[in-house]
Amino acid sequence: MREMRYSSLRGWLFRLDPEWAHGATLNLLRVAGALPVLSPWLRRLSGIGKASGVPVELLGLGFRNSVGIAAGYDKDALGWRGLAALGFGHVEIGTVTPRPQPGNPRPRVFRLAEDRSLINRLGFPSRGAAFVANRLAGTRPPGFVLGVNLGKQRDTPIERAADDYEFLVEVFAARADYLVVNISSPNTPELRRLQEARHLKPLLARVRACRDEQATRLGRRIPLWVKLSPDLEARDLEQTIDAILDSTVDGVIATNTTVARPDLRSPLAAEPGGLSGAALTAPSTAILSRIRHHAGPALALIGCGGVMTRADHDAKRTAGASLVQIYTGLVYEGPALLGRLLL
Repeated sequence: MREMRYSSLRGWLFRLDPEWAHGATLNLLRVAGALPVLSPWLRRLSGIGKASGVPVELLGLGFRNSVGIAAGYDKDALGWRGLAALGFGHVEIGTVTPRPQPGNPRPRVFRLAEDRSLINRLGFPSRGAAFVANRLAGTRPPGFVLGVNLGKQRDTPIERAADDYEFLVEVFAARADYLVVNISSPNTPELRRLQEARHLKPLLARVRACRDEQATRLGRRIPLWVKLSPDLEARDLEQTIDAILDSTVDGVIATNTTVARPDLRSPLAAEPGGLSGAALTAPSTAILSRIRHHAGPALALIGCGGVMTRADHDAKRTAGASLVQIYTGLVYEGPALLGRLLL
């Protein structure tokens, strides 16, 4: 019955502008998350009821299950309490920039229904660190992990990118359970250059030192992840992972969206931007596997990209991920996808 209801709702949502439909969904989650009486209803929608999956212990954090929401879904921390009530093990807020910025001109999100995928060229639209920090104030749902994904301002040159990331670490260290350095969105000019070892090592040295200072001040560990692109060539990927290992960062999220266009059928396939969804499943999992093979057990890995089915979830775990994140799968499959991934 849940499947039929979401199928009908999806037909209606897919008649709307993708970004407008997403905003409406976030507003519903915001309202639902503010009303604890609705929590049992939300959990029924996700198909997990009172069960929440198998807990995962990672880097000192206790995740109630292996599935979380990827950055990009709730950029400004509007609906994270509703997402927590659905039963996700963690939610990653952001990407957050130091100051508000509008992102790229609209339209900038496109559904590739024939490919069960999306293209976005949002460009880090953000209400800024102060707004998001305020949205994260207050009590946290029990047994729930909250991450914040950090990005540099669009107009900040890469030579000064560390200033932005340090500022964001200082703002969010006390408000997040973990932090993510996003250097892999294809929609912010030159951002992916920060994946090059010559830029990455000094960047991570400063960010890690800032994180360590905040962790000492707060008296708790704050895991630090780096989010990477699926478009790195094999040699570049190895050099990037070596730089991350040298920087003693805790983990990697693999991957962000791709600029590749692998055998797509949709007439919108030529739109510029980052591709996510089913078309990203195989390349993202392949990158994840290569990272685990090269890094060994030294890095904690989160698998992200094209998780549409239980088989996709299990493939990420087999490739080396301790946790898995979804976004586009939720758009196409609805909240009951969580239950299918966990049960």
